[in-house]
Amino acid sequence: MRYLVTLKVTSQPDGPPPADLMEAIFKLGQEATEAGALLDNNGLAPSSEGARVELAGGRLTVSDGPFAEAKELISYALYQVRTKEEAVEWASRFVRLHRDLWPGYECEADVLRLMGPEDFAPPA
Repeated sequence: MRYLVTLKVTSQPDGPPPADLMEAIFKLGQEATEAGALLDNNGLAPSSEGARVELAGGRLTVSDGPFAEAKELISYALYQVRTKEEAVEWASRFVRLHRDLWPGYECEADVLRLMGPEDFAPPA
């Protein structure tokens, strides 16, 4: 099963992330890749550089960022694992690194299963 993990920052100390955090993140990524679990990951530019395409009331609108949400979506990771619990464990390990190595940092990680053809009934 494939899972997409998205990370939203809710509170961040001033200044860049500590070097030891970045090193630990790199090592965790290497471990996940070598285990065959991590398929892709990357940071995301601020929403001020993005756009939102919205459909409401039959009308399509496009709005430039930044978006009003208090939580900024900052990164994603794509995992290939056997269970949701495995995906949650990888996400938890990533979040724990931030807790342990960057005091004051707060975030939310959403773990979402990606659907595939097996999730849809064959055409009648």
